[in-house]
Amino acid sequence: MNAVALDIQKIRQDFPILHQEVHGYPLVYLDSAATSQKPKSVIEALSRYYLETNANVHRGIHTLSELATSQFEATRSHVAHFIGGVANEEVIYTRGTTESINLVAQAWGDLNIQTGDRIVITEMEHHANFVPWLRLAKRKNAEIVYIPITGDGLLDLAEAEKLITPNTKLVAFTHMSNVLGTINPVGALTELAHKQGALVMVDGAQSVPHLQVDVHELDVDFYAFSAHKMLGPTGVGILYGKQQHLEAMEPYQTGGEMIHMVSFTDVSWADLPWKFEAGTPNIGDVVAFKSALDYLDEISMESIRQHEIEITQYAMDSLKATGVITIYGPEDVSLRGGAVSFVVDGVHSHDLSTILDTQGVAIRAGHHCAQPLHSRLGVNSTSRASFYIYNTLDEVDRLVDAILQARRYFVRG
Repeated sequence: MNAVALDIQKIRQDFPILHQEVHGYPLVYLDSAATSQKPKSVIEALSRYYLETNANVHRGIHTLSELATSQFEATRSHVAHFIGGVANEEVIYTRGTTESINLVAQAWGDLNIQTGDRIVITEMEHHANFVPWLRLAKRKNAEIVYIPITGDGLLDLAEAEKLITPNTKLVAFTHMSNVLGTINPVGALTELAHKQGALVMVDGAQSVPHLQVDVHELDVDFYAFSAHKMLGPTGVGILYGKQQHLEAMEPYQTGGEMIHMVSFTDVSWADLPWKFEAGTPNIGDVVAFKSALDYLDEISMESIRQHEIEITQYAMDSLKATGVITIYGPEDVSLRGGAVSFVVDGVHSHDLSTILDTQGVAIRAGHHCAQPLHSRLGVNSTSRASFYIYNTLDEVDRLVDAILQARRYFVRG
């Protein structure tokens, strides 16, 4: 499908939350990297589930349970198609990207990482793709090393090749940085890892909402993302894993639903994907997630990407033109997503966010759950504006005007 220009004003009509004032100003929501807003179709799908279908899945033979199960599994099928046409058995429901990564760190990591093995991650990781591997390395007396970033916010692939050695068992990295916006070369890194016999875990929380992702083409072993960053509800995550790896892993949690048979002396596990889905799942939100995927399909990921390139370029140009703002990450927008982190001379990020909020502009401030990266950048915190399908160039102008007003307040003379 070819990219077409999005009708942003028409899209905005589908998002009720955007049509309000904050502190007397029209809301400008620039924090979609943290969580996206939800279209009416998703909100209505969630409401409709509880009004018409609410029942537990996989356990009942009555009509409501069968309807709920059908809708629950229909979302799984849509997810499988959305990420490249994988098998349904390779799509595991979790509570979010964080739980998906922790599942792999424990269910795969505890089984496969031994003393002296190497885990390779990067300096730009979100804590969710950093802390589980750090803990695993400590738990198993393994080595953890970090692929460095270059001055322009890209991964140093020459160093990556040196660090991914024959004793490397896992290479874990983000597809798109939530701070730098950097889109990492998944294919090249995966090739380096597989050449040494290592598996690959990709944090796709920022990429799947914004890029066309085909996990088959990328050849990754594990890939994780969250519904709430791509128009869906909170509390729903996806873990894709190659079937042979998932089959070999022990369950992350045990209890109801994920068993085949239990006796007083033994237990056997259910087939994939239910082997990893203990307990009553987040059924209503999973069902509503399908409406989010339908919405993205209708717009097309190619068109979303084209819109974000345009608005990100405009934002970076506008911020640079002030002469008082330092932007982090690649200069080339083709190498980055729609998250733009920056520092305003003389203004702390928390102060800036507070002042902008008084003018109805919502941005993120802090270390964005990436403290090691900020340490590497030499700053304690940054401000971040992140864009999605409902943002306009006029909203970028509002952002820049509000930043300049805030700076005049804090930096006098």
